[in-house]
Amino acid sequence: MSINTTNISLPLRLTFFIFSMVLNCMGIVILQLSQENIGYDKLGFLEAFKDLPIALISLFAVNFISKFGTKKSLILALSIVGICSLILPFVQVFWFYKLWFAIIGTSFAIGKICVYGMIRNNITEEKDLAKTMNNVEASFMIGIFVVNVGFGWLIASEYSEYWKFGFIFISLVSLITIYLLSKINILEADKNLKTNILSNLISFKKTSVVLFFGVVFFIVFTEQSFNSWLPTFYKTHLHVNSFFAIQASSMLAVFSYLGRIITANIIQRYSLVKYFRCCLLCIITLLSTIFLIQYFGSGQSEILLYLFPVIGLFLSPLYPVINSKMISKIDSHKINTFTSVIVIFSSLGSSVSSVLMSVLFENQLLTFYSLYILGAVLIIFVLSFLYFKQDYQKN
Repeated sequence: MSINTTNISLPLRLTFFIFSMVLNCMGIVILQLSQENIGYDKLGFLEAFKDLPIALISLFAVNFISKFGTKKSLILALSIVGICSLILPFVQVFWFYKLWFAIIGTSFAIGKICVYGMIRNNITEEKDLAKTMNNVEASFMIGIFVVNVGFGWLIASEYSEYWKFGFIFISLVSLITIYLLSKINILEADKNLKTNILSNLISFKKTSVVLFFGVVFFIVFTEQSFNSWLPTFYKTHLHVNSFFAIQASSMLAVFSYLGRIITANIIQRYSLVKYFRCCLLCIITLLSTIFLIQYFGSGQSEILLYLFPVIGLFLSPLYPVINSKMISKIDSHKINTFTSVIVIFSSLGSSVSSVLMSVLFENQLLTFYSLYILGAVLIIFVLSFLYFKQDYQKN
């Protein structure tokens, strides 16, 4: 049975749009707070306050979602995000950012499990899953673009001291999304079917699944190296102003959006494995070129402003493609547990990336920024090669 896309597509896209804005405002927060004499060491660990709650709450959220249903759980998560975003502009202390990101991370853990559960419970075919996931997750890229452009405009305007009031817009979109969700009917998993988390986790202990989680970890690791730190890299290493740094970074989101939309429309014509590998090879080529320019041609550094965003065209399809390939093989009654583990590895990848990136910035090793990311991409290539080989042998 299929989802009625006319009714459910918009609220799911808006959900990812909202979570994208609150999760990826980290780059804005780091940029702004670094100008208030808060060190990169503290800012680097700020990411952990967002990501670790995501990891810790995910497994506990499974039974909660199974009991109350994905629709009610998602509405609750969005309500919390809306309220927290409304409060943030009126609080001035640094510790509240830690609390705010922790609450946002918890809500995202619930929200992502719900969205993936809704999709998996209604779509079973591998390439249809890939298409739907790319379409929904494309909204994530729009959120990154909007949050960068919107806050960039505020920061560059005469109202720059009120930049935090941009979060009120997120509250309004949350309210609209909650209303749309309340009006739709969706197919829920059987609430009477008890979720045995331990049993489900044990069933995931296969080589191909372990390799899959390794790939997910390093994909998010790579994405976060761009999403949270690229504006600061532009400003610190390329010496552009805050407004231009944010706007230039927002182009990464534009290319990432295009990457997922293009993938959604052409993926059914190609092998998922070949498409995945082709994207990886393009990323490796671009990062190698960027490193050579950084290391040997510092006078041509301005071209980096245009090369970095193009990476998003090939990086953005990796996450939904690899997820859809794996999720299509997971039993529907295990999907919430499996998604929670995906969320855990994603959050760990994000957190570890930000901590290591803060060390890079603190020690002014920005010449090796692209080389550092290239290392992670090469690990993705190796792990994905082993994963696809295991999957092929299994079939």
